[in-house]
Amino acid sequence: PSLSYYSNLIILLLPLWLVIFATVGLYNQQNLLGGTEEYALVFRATLIGLLLVIIISFLEPTFIIARGWLLMGWFFSFMFTSIGRFWLRRVIYFLRPHGYFISPVIIIGANAEGLSLAHQLHSWKTSGLYVLGFVDKKLAPGTLLNSNLRVLGTLEQLDEVIHRYNAKELILATSAISSRDKMLEIFQRYGITNGVNVRMSSGLYEIITTGLNVKEFAYVPLVGVNKVRLTGLDKVMKQVLDYSLTIPILILISPIILGIALVIRLDSPGPVIHRRRVMGVNGKQFDAFKFRTMYVKGDEIIANRPDLQSELAQNYKIKNDPRVTNIGRVLRKLSLDELPQLINVLKFDMSLVGPRMISPDEVGKYNQWGINLLTVRPGITGLWQVSGRSDIGYDERTRLDMHYIRNWSIWLDLQLLMRTIPAVFKGRGAY
Repeated sequence: PSLSYYSNLIILLLPLWLVIFATVGLYNQQNLLGGTEEYALVFRATLIGLLLVIIISFLEPTFIIARGWLLMGWFFSFMFTSIGRFWLRRVIYFLRPHGYFISPVIIIGANAEGLSLAHQLHSWKTSGLYVLGFVDKKLAPGTLLNSNLRVLGTLEQLDEVIHRYNAKELILATSAISSRDKMLEIFQRYGITNGVNVRMSSGLYEIITTGLNVKEFAYVPLVGVNKVRLTGLDKVMKQVLDYSLTIPILILISPIILGIALVIRLDSPGPVIHRRRVMGVNGKQFDAFKFRTMYVKGDEIIANRPDLQSELAQNYKIKNDPRVTNIGRVLRKLSLDELPQLINVLKFDMSLVGPRMISPDEVGKYNQWGINLLTVRPGITGLWQVSGRSDIGYDERTRLDMHYIRNWSIWLDLQLLMRTIPAVFKGRGAY
């Protein structure tokens, strides 16, 4: 068929494509600017359009479509629609910190969960939600909280507060509301109004970072906790990034690895590779590989040094460690001792970017956050490394690890990889 045939066909199919897009929810406000979920809907919509055209051509023998055109039509419709929505999201993300395309939010409940929610929304500038402050039943209006936000009023003053600040969203920190009747009253009053959206947290926000899922059993909605932080396309993208960088790096630096192994063997007796037992995803333990940087009988060296043993027990590190060999100090300073962990990345035990790997004995240091740390693979680098490594305390390490897990994106991984290079040359906290 001629080119004009396909040009006319495109004009006829455009309304069908728009109807399909609307049917799957691509013009629904809840799905707009939704990242990978939005791309999944675009993929589903264009695939439905492709199948409909195939069905029509099957039912109507005179309707002949070239298979090449059919595949290209589906591919380009998916690709260009996704690219268009990607750049639209970039424009909106740029405008939101300047006060455009945002919804004013009031958080009901100023307890630990409410403060965590406020901190997360405030730090994520592109979320589209702007936290105005809190409404709380215990704290007096005007109370300044550690998130630099104030209590705007009490629960009894909620109507007045919404009207005064023109709030469009209410986020209910469920752990802050002890009365089930009060929670029901809030939903009855504001849940069906057009001017305000009511959203309810899980009550586990300050503990769980993996996300929740809702599934119905016998028409009863039950909330479950995801066992891992990354699933679906997110997991695939992270794995592609790990393998696409790790394999070429290993090939390029293989002479360096062999050279380091030879120097370690000549410097002091003992194995070249040290195996450290650490925690992996869902508590599965594995051996993390590192170049040996200590003397084999290192424990005997500090056996009569209570001060060093105390420092080791507290931080799992000794700043001026006498157990470290001469070549080991150089390797640690330049982070070259961690190169064998690239093998752990290929074995799917570790990732290039992730939280700091910890030993089984260290899990208790993270208290209630330990369950979150084991939902992603530990990383060779991460926020902890580019922020100072061993110079930062456990509380700060916990905060950085939880921030990474909760805010993960493929762009964050790329950013941290770029920041790792100057951090290694500075050598801060590397001992």
